[in-house]
Amino acid sequence: MNFPNLFSPLTLGSCKVKNRIVSTGHDTVLSTSGLVNDKLVAYHKARASGGCGLIVTQVSAVHHTAYYTPYLLIATDDDFIPGYRRIVEACHAHGAKVFGQLFHPGREVSASMDGTAALAYAPSASPSERFRTIPCEMTIDMIEEIVEGYGQAARRMVEAGADGVEIVGSHGYLPSQFLSQSVNTRTDRYGGTEENRHRFLKEVIAALRDQIGDDIAVGMRISIDEKNEAGLTQEEALAAIGVLDVDLDYLSVVAGSSATSQGATHIVPSMNFEHGYTSPLGVLAKQHFSGPVIVTGRINQPQIAEELIKTGQADLCGMTRAMICDPEMPNKSKNGAIDDVRACIGCNQACIGHVLNGDAISCLQHPETGRELEYGNMEVVPSPRKILVVGGGPAGMKAAAVAASRGHKVTLMEREAHLGGQANRAHLLPGRGEFSGIISNLTREMERTGVHVMRKQNVDVEVVNEQAPDEIILACGAKPYMPAIEGSEEANIVDAWQVLDGTAKIGNSVLIADWTSDWIAPGIAEKLAREGCKVRLAVTGASAGEVLQQYVKNRWNCVLLGLGVEIIPYVRIFGADANTVYLERTAISEHVVIKGVDTVVVTHGHASNRGLVQQLHDRKDSVHVIGDCLTPRDAEAAVFDGLKIGARI
Repeated sequence: MNFPNLFSPLTLGSCKVKNRIVSTGHDTVLSTSGLVNDKLVAYHKARASGGCGLIVTQVSAVHHTAYYTPYLLIATDDDFIPGYRRIVEACHAHGAKVFGQLFHPGREVSASMDGTAALAYAPSASPSERFRTIPCEMTIDMIEEIVEGYGQAARRMVEAGADGVEIVGSHGYLPSQFLSQSVNTRTDRYGGTEENRHRFLKEVIAALRDQIGDDIAVGMRISIDEKNEAGLTQEEALAAIGVLDVDLDYLSVVAGSSATSQGATHIVPSMNFEHGYTSPLGVLAKQHFSGPVIVTGRINQPQIAEELIKTGQADLCGMTRAMICDPEMPNKSKNGAIDDVRACIGCNQACIGHVLNGDAISCLQHPETGRELEYGNMEVVPSPRKILVVGGGPAGMKAAAVAASRGHKVTLMEREAHLGGQANRAHLLPGRGEFSGIISNLTREMERTGVHVMRKQNVDVEVVNEQAPDEIILACGAKPYMPAIEGSEEANIVDAWQVLDGTAKIGNSVLIADWTSDWIAPGIAEKLAREGCKVRLAVTGASAGEVLQQYVKNRWNCVLLGLGVEIIPYVRIFGADANTVYLERTAISEHVVIKGVDTVVVTHGHASNRGLVQQLHDRKDSVHVIGDCLTPRDAEAAVFDGLKIGARI
């Protein structure tokens, strides 16, 4: 068998799961008013049919004070049961087990349900740095009501057919707040001594057992390392695990905390972190806990999971983003089709990036995720057509692969020797090496679907006429945009591509003029600072990487500050000479003069390559323009463009 440990069954309490692959609980923004809808059912069904052994659904509120965003599930009354039953039945049909997450955030409330300032309740009035909430201390009556809420929410899940329930005690949420001596400053029976700080969880578990009995699996998710000096300590977490050993059927181990920016980056760790980097926490947990342990944290490939289980560092592996990126990953792995697995690259753009913006979950590489009702079952065309795709970047590659998968005869032409477009430069930046995975993954998709690829092929009207396609998809990409800069003839002004290609002459003192506020300017700043340059980063927004997903943005800004990069916010470039750059404030009439600059790097986005679009204007009914060729955006938009045209044509 391929990956014999990963695909061996295991029992959690009385629940037997068919393999060790877990889709751990994660927000999706696919629910409607706190209840399950068709999109959420289809989302989980896709992972179940893809071979996942255990699906832990997203957090469900156990009490009205647990509404921390408008997008969570709400299990506070019996209206929750019918919709949840639909998820369970859809997953059971494919052999997957379903556990529900029981949730209360305590002080970690990011938004109210009515638009007013967030109101949070916690063991003590200990502030949350990240969300800037000062919670109201819970009364004894409220604590008892919340404990009962856990039991009732569990009952509803079990009535809906769930195979188990999981207490969310991770990431600085309510249970860990009770456990932490620094957060829980109570002096009554829920605080003070270690025994008192364990009392809340002991009572919650007792309430669960009272409502669902001893035959339903009960587990807990916990951060053994919160990456937060002011939160739950490792010693406190391990002590609680030891005490609760006899009460729990399994443990789910993670790192990080919602309470600080540093801790939050570990909630959904990006490509900056090593694969399986949390596995030592699994080893620690197993020294204090006798039952099965799930370990989660950048486990994106079956080979990694197999090794962790084989060596005893984990009993099951949380591979959530791996299945957001490729729902069929388990089946492909079990059947030996390892080269066909679309590996998650940890970009965080469309998964947690969408969720934190209040948008439905998806994936940069696999935009079908979260859109299963639209793109989950694309039909083969009855009459295949001859399609020419011009441009081998992410948009063109995705369009070609999807169109070919539906039966069309597809040829893709790329003028360069290598496929990938701008992704070939993106992965050259510090910490972005894994981004090249999008190229290899899309290349494999084209190989599997039979796309004919022609590299080093310039395309003009004559070439198009020779090919005689029925449909033409133009994904010709873009080139760096250079704004008008007064005095530019005297200055050493270059663009990001020249820096990455090594064709720019870079001096010792660099100013980066950034308009896009995406990953390019921070990446260039980090690269040049590490190479010894004095770097100043002038941005039009409030911070570097302002439009990036917050975990990535916050970490990157801290890295830049640590490297001595000076970040100048709210400015735009308008002039330069041999050693001076002239900036103006974006919100007021004020100029800023920066002297001693010998190199200016301009990152002002891109300009579409529209030449062939104009040449083929008379064939507009059969010409489809996508990606940066349509208008410059990002890789996620490009790949989604490719999916849409490939599915429609």
